Amino acid sequence: MVFEAAGAGEAFLLARVLFGLVLAFTGVNHLLDPDGMIAYSRAKGIPAATLLVPATGVQLIAGGIGIALGAFPVVAAGAVAVFLLVATPAMHDFWAVPEEQQQSEMTSFLKNTALLGGALAFLALGGVEWPYAVGVGLF
Repeated sequence: MVFEAAGAGEAFLLARVLFGLVLAFTGVNHLLDPDGMIAYSRAKGIPAATLLVPATGVQLIAGGIGIALGAFPVVAAGAVAVFLLVATPAMHDFWAVPEEQQQSEMTSFLKNTALLGGALAFLALGGVEWPYAVGVGLF
């Protein structure tokens, strides 16, 4: 019913794959450059950065792959949304950095805000059958 228009299922699949793989790649970066990511997180005042950086890397990988495959879509999109909701203002606080860093942090903040919107859209559609999806889930 939701994806009945011509090409809607294919467009949704492409959206899932692009969105999910970008997030999974971001998560892989958490694991490939832990020292840099941990140092950046500590500089932003994140507690337990040595634990949270790899944990959020796994969260992004699992959430991104889940969205791309259509596997456990509510859990996957929820995990991504929670990450972005917490990490965006904590890591990209453009209002609290020196002027020369504000533009870069604002760009990252806005990018993450747009990604949060996408994650919420996937979450909202998590209860319907996704075309070309693995089709396993909790709901």
